[in-house]
Amino acid sequence: MSTGRTPWVAVVGDNCVDRYRGGEDRDYSGGNAFNVAVQLARAGVTVRYFGAVGTDALQAVIRSGLEVNGIPTDDLTVLDGPTAVTEITVAANGDRTFDREDFGVTVDYFPTRSQLDRIAGAAWVHIGMLPEATRLRTALAGRTTVSQDCAVAAGLTDLDVAFLSAGETGDVRELAADAAAAGVEVVVATRGAEGSVCLSENQWYEQAALPAVVVDTTGAGDSFIAGFIAARLDHGTLPEALATGARFAAATCAYRSGWPHLPLDKESR
Repeated sequence: MSTGRTPWVAVVGDNCVDRYRGGEDRDYSGGNAFNVAVQLARAGVTVRYFGAVGTDALQAVIRSGLEVNGIPTDDLTVLDGPTAVTEITVAANGDRTFDREDFGVTVDYFPTRSQLDRIAGAAWVHIGMLPEATRLRTALAGRTTVSQDCAVAAGLTDLDVAFLSAGETGDVRELAADAAAAGVEVVVATRGAEGSVCLSENQWYEQAALPAVVVDTTGAGDSFIAGFIAARLDHGTLPEALATGARFAAATCAYRSGWPHLPLDKESR
């Protein structure tokens, strides 16, 4: 799956302000696509993030999250309306309850023509939650490697790598086999604490979940995706990519939100 391109990644799709309430009242920057972009950047991968924020004050939370992780904000689109917000309560065991989700302007976002040209120049494009994901995959077909979080974006056409979520009770192999039958070259299916599987060229690979100190499972799946992509960009094998994804996911469980924010007193300096 080598592209011969300079290995930078375009991540396209949603962002949101994760608003934690209960034992801790704080706003974090997050979202499926956003978390993947940040975790890739933290792994040393050059990343550009393409998504939309609203005209409200909460857009500053998203911008700050990109800036502190060295990701340019030039590709953010400002649309008339609210920035997306998810209200989260975290139980003592780290499990999350999503009390309210307002997707805001992210439901209206699609890259402009000039953004599409920049996105197509990436070595790898990952699509998070994007209502018109099929339209984007069609525009990128044959131009670069494309992966997608199929738990939040629909469609499998023109897709090189599909990330699926079977949960801990779903038939993970059947789910992966169906995606492979649709023509996806590499299919990765996660199953929470039960680990993950990968199917490529009729070969199955399995990876156990790694031990983790669970504070909050928010963003663990996004981190898995970032770890997998980072390993593949570094010419890692599929088993190595699965192991890296598992390591990223386990690390993410140890802190609030999808990436390790600074304490508020340090962020405000």
